[in-house]
Amino acid sequence: MYASREDIGYDFGDDSKVGNKPIKPNPNIDGGWAWMIVLSSFLVHILIMGSQMALGILNMEWLEEFNQSRGLTAWVSSLSMGITLIVGPFIGLFISMCGCRTTAIIGGILNALGWILSAYASNVHYLFLTFGVTAGIGSGMVYLPAVVMVGQYFQNRRALAQGLSTTGTGFGAFLMTALLKYLCTEFGWRNAMFIQGAISLNLCVCGALMRPLSPKDLREKYVVRNDSEENRAKALSHSTETIKSNGVLGEEPEKKEEAANEEVLGSVQHIEIGGKSGSGRSMSGLRLFKTVSQLTVTVRKGFALWYSSYFGAASLFTNRVFVAFIIWALFAYSSFVIPFIHLPEIVKQYNLSRQDNVFPLTSIIAIVHIFGKVILGIISDLPCISTWNVFLMANFTLVTCILTLPLMQTYIGLAVVCALIGFSSGYFSLMPVVTEDLVGTKHLANAYGIIICANGISALFGPPFAGWIYDITQKYDFSFYIAGLLYMVGIIFLLIQPCIQKKQSREKSTEEAQV
Repeated sequence: MYASREDIGYDFGDDSKVGNKPIKPNPNIDGGWAWMIVLSSFLVHILIMGSQMALGILNMEWLEEFNQSRGLTAWVSSLSMGITLIVGPFIGLFISMCGCRTTAIIGGILNALGWILSAYASNVHYLFLTFGVTAGIGSGMVYLPAVVMVGQYFQNRRALAQGLSTTGTGFGAFLMTALLKYLCTEFGWRNAMFIQGAISLNLCVCGALMRPLSPKDLREKYVVRNDSEENRAKALSHSTETIKSNGVLGEEPEKKEEAANEEVLGSVQHIEIGGKSGSGRSMSGLRLFKTVSQLTVTVRKGFALWYSSYFGAASLFTNRVFVAFIIWALFAYSSFVIPFIHLPEIVKQYNLSRQDNVFPLTSIIAIVHIFGKVILGIISDLPCISTWNVFLMANFTLVTCILTLPLMQTYIGLAVVCALIGFSSGYFSLMPVVTEDLVGTKHLANAYGIIICANGISALFGPPFAGWIYDITQKYDFSFYIAGLLYMVGIIFLLIQPCIQKKQSREKSTEEAQV
């Protein structure tokens, strides 16, 4: 098992290990403005993920208004939640070109527009486009920057910071459910969506708070570490070896690209200086040309980073452990979503509706989920604890609960299992931390975009698959068993690949030593 990318052997051109001089870190890393970033991310989770958890209120209104089947109407909510995550890789391109702040502000406007246009829906298919696609893409454009910015601003308290920010999902589920229920009762669902659209404009404010760090600050973040000099030297040699053997992102292409960009901008500045004696019209043209040139350079640089991460010779997919992480993500998220969707029906089958009405099992999951994220984050930040090991233990606990849930036929038994599901699923706050350890901060946006895309596919098709299994067997038991077994396959991939990677690395070290 391992705790960081140094152990795995992937560095992706990170400058964290260059030089031994102590550099004074930016006071905003692990403190100062970093906590404003956490607040911004927390509010984003309330407004986006919390709203999506409360869509059951609107789903009932749409059923009554349009008189369509439950399956067709449910696709509106599924599209919104799925697209929010599935568009992750493409949002990574926007972040590479425009930065997190600009991407989030545009996403906030698009999300609000989706809510407002949905208020004028004449049928369910209209909602597919306005709410499912438009609001879903807008949500994705805000959600990914919110996660990435927390990863950039924190080094020693990353897990805690991600845990605190993602608790907004649990709080949002309660707040948005109550708000939408009140708005629908007082003003009708159309006005409720219009008002919610206006509230969603606050996502632009959250995006404005995402002040970017300079490249120098990002480098300093990894120069200042708590590791001993011995471990640092070991990581250096291990990373160098892996770069040679696997062709991980080098600095030469980037230096050539930067040199070309500087040459373009330098020629523009030379022309501008030479043309100062010209007319005002020519000077305006030169300024416009300079602005367009700078924009072109920014877009080229961002696209080059995005393209190299996905399709280059040293793409993220050359990291076998990261590929195993993607396979795990394809199966994991549905195991968390399926209980939320089908628990009410299971309660009804077991004649436990009276107890569930007093304290719903889904509420137990949501409440304990909040505490799970914070507690697992605190534990992972302890110096003697490996984030990766905490992540794996939480996964093992969750898959065990999924497999045993159908065996519980009393309210107390179901409540205990649901509490464990809520707590262990708190590992969601560790996913950005694990991803950053695998690929580094520079590639976090693109890498995490792939992970949440896999989660989105899982969330989109998991619940319908469980319903299809129920239609065949007339039981939900097999839905949980199959989901749990697929989840276990993903966990096994996470366990096997690091071991293979370490073995290959040791063999190459032995061969080089013999030579």
